Amino acid sequence: MKAPIDLNIDAASFGKVAVLFGGNSAERPVSLMSGEGVLAALRSLGADAHGFDPAEQPLQALKDQGFKRAFIALHGRGGEDGTLQGALEWLGVPYTGSGVTASGVAMDKTLTKRVWASEALSTPQYLALTRAELTRERVRGIPDVLGLPVVVKPPHEGSSIGITKAAGYSEMQGAVELALSFDDELLFEQCIEGPELTCAVLGEGLGAVALPVIEIRAEAGNYDFANKYETDTTQYLFGSLPAALEAEIQQLVLRAYRLLGCRGWGRADLMLRKSDMKPFLLEMNTSPGMTSHSLVPKAANAVGIAYPQLCLWLLAQARLDRA
Repeated sequence: MKAPIDLNIDAASFGKVAVLFGGNSAERPVSLMSGEGVLAALRSLGADAHGFDPAEQPLQALKDQGFKRAFIALHGRGGEDGTLQGALEWLGVPYTGSGVTASGVAMDKTLTKRVWASEALSTPQYLALTRAELTRERVRGIPDVLGLPVVVKPPHEGSSIGITKAAGYSEMQGAVELALSFDDELLFEQCIEGPELTCAVLGEGLGAVALPVIEIRAEAGNYDFANKYETDTTQYLFGSLPAALEAEIQQLVLRAYRLLGCRGWGRADLMLRKSDMKPFLLEMNTSPGMTSHSLVPKAANAVGIAYPQLCLWLLAQARLDRA
């Protein structure tokens, strides 16, 4: 199958490259796996790539050590939320992925949903409450608004960290306490029953392309941290949806990606309501995982883009928001 992007790239033309991984977010272990994979892939194609952990040395060292561009393999706060992107803008080091604003908006699941809802893109009904608003009485009343089960999320985390699907009133308080250990405001979301999907995007603006949709089937329907990164029992299915429905989902994801102003790459997570096969957007990841279990490499491989080629193409897209 022909790749939807140009893979004729000279790895040596980029100069000294930093692969940023590790960091100090709750997703550090995943970032370390992603970064090690990217680093090995770029080196295998001849790039002058070096690992760089912002938790171990200051970002100013990127400039001092002569790095010409950066591949961001950091996940979560401090790497995916616009703060790192802003620092790289200030340093003048071009970087992979979305810019400052798009990264900041996409990292906030609540704000992302508000942006999508403003343009009538389908996303589950929700409530967003701060720590001060989360009295026991208020928490107990949330299922009366959203129904059961309720998905409770810390909106500024990824990799399913701190998420609970509360099946009854008695589970709500425990779900809230877990999520509050990661965030000071929480997102309560209507649970959409049906298949879990993901769809990756490469490129920018009208030139962006959606990769094949993946249906995720995890044990007991729970695609949590363990089933994402620590087991081999999760199934990833291509072509499980009717062609017309897959095309509809890809167009929805492209609209969601462009509306947020994303560039380079991203991955949208969705639910497909089994009662009427309607897709619902959950979130947009602007620095997706690049581990052996990660979804963007799987989708890229399905259209003829090998992991090293994907890494090199993403590096070639590195740039700054400003001229």
